[in-house]
Amino acid sequence: MAATHAQWFERLREGAPAIETERLWLRVPHAEDFERFAEMMADPGTHFIGGPLKRGEAWRRFLVMPGAWWTQGFGMFSMIEKSSGQFVGQAGPWQPEGWPGTEVGYACHPECRGKGYVTEACSAAIDWAFDVLNWTEVIHSVDPNNTASAQVAQRLGARLLKTGNFLPAPFEETEINIWGQTRSEWRAQRAPITA
Repeated sequence: MAATHAQWFERLREGAPAIETERLWLRVPHAEDFERFAEMMADPGTHFIGGPLKRGEAWRRFLVMPGAWWTQGFGMFSMIEKSSGQFVGQAGPWQPEGWPGTEVGYACHPECRGKGYVTEACSAAIDWAFDVLNWTEVIHSVDPNNTASAQVAQRLGARLLKTGNFLPAPFEETEINIWGQTRSEWRAQRAPITA
């Protein structure tokens, strides 16, 4: 007998990786994350990552990460606050076709910014990318005007590697700063990162 869609999806979720940090669960995106994701992407503060988006646009963007997990075996994790069970953002490995490197990206719901969740989540995601995916380097593609994101990269130990137009079409005219570090650099400076 063929499995129903719900049974198939539940088996997929059960086998997906999950990481626990002090305050967060990092897991593959679930459909129930979408409401808070749509709120996050509607916020004007997301203009550095392609927002603000209307609900339909946010839905299509939301589906990119489950698709990445399905086709590549990795993607950004949903960050779930342990104390409330709420979606607070996304963080994790990201490497679309033509991307300038193996990235650990991040985005945070506006209610949760400034609490150190992104640094906490990225620290665990970088460990996972180096230990599980066997990456040798991690980058962060940051808009030159996004000082908050650059500060996250610096807190993670990344250094500014280059500035210019490195993204694939349709973003080839977008100037970005590439922050990054090697696996050996990460492991040499790795210490528990606090909020």
